[in-house]
Amino acid sequence: MRLFTVDAFTGTAFKGNPAAVCLLDSPVTDRWMQSVAAEMNLSETAFLLGDSLRWFTPAVEVTLCGHATLATAHVLYSTGAATGTLEFRTASGTLTVNRRPDDMITMDFPAKEATPVAVPAGLEKALGTTPVRVGKSRLDLLVELDSEETVRDLAPDIAALAAVDARGVIVTAPGSDTDFVSRFFAPNVGVPEDPVTGSAHCALAPYWAERFGRTSLVGAQLSKRGGIIHVTHAGDRVHLAGQAVTVMSGTLHI
Repeated sequence: MRLFTVDAFTGTAFKGNPAAVCLLDSPVTDRWMQSVAAEMNLSETAFLLGDSLRWFTPAVEVTLCGHATLATAHVLYSTGAATGTLEFRTASGTLTVNRRPDDMITMDFPAKEATPVAVPAGLEKALGTTPVRVGKSRLDLLVELDSEETVRDLAPDIAALAAVDARGVIVTAPGSDTDFVSRFFAPNVGVPEDPVTGSAHCALAPYWAERFGRTSLVGAQLSKRGGIIHVTHAGDRVHLAGQAVTVMSGTLHI
């Protein structure tokens, strides 16, 4: 089976978020996919069989992943295995993907509105800073901080963050060179900090679209690797667009 490593949400190798993409040639067990994901030890490994797409962290299967979906589409387009519109069947429904004339890849994802909540117990101490606002978006917390600098310099207590009742924690603030910035921490699913997180932008897009009063925005994720995501809020959907670069390709023998 063919196996790729792709840097997603970047046009430069060794930036963005690396994902592994495995093109399955026959059905395999969940345990086998989890073992491969643990072996690859990236934040996500995508497994594609026909039009069925699944994603695994080194620890668990997840129901939605933006950067590994982008990586999968990039593999199909760049190898000539597919052209035109792609439709992936996933645990989050059918996800539609297109390649634009400028080679940016656009993905149609479900929007995740963040409902305002009180600051959860332990969150402020784990982050080491005081939130401006906190919202809950299905499984994740969306935490607005006071500035881009605070987001960039944040050094949370990851063990304490794992004790907070949430799959992951999105921290965000208005940006200087982009409309907004963010970082994403998900120690409860084996990802202390994710370099660039498409699924987090399903919540960030409606949040900042309402704040700025416009639907099309650009976000920067301020991890060490960094990445750029173009977002458009369209009602109950979010369009995420970005670039990707293949770093490695080979054959999975086991």
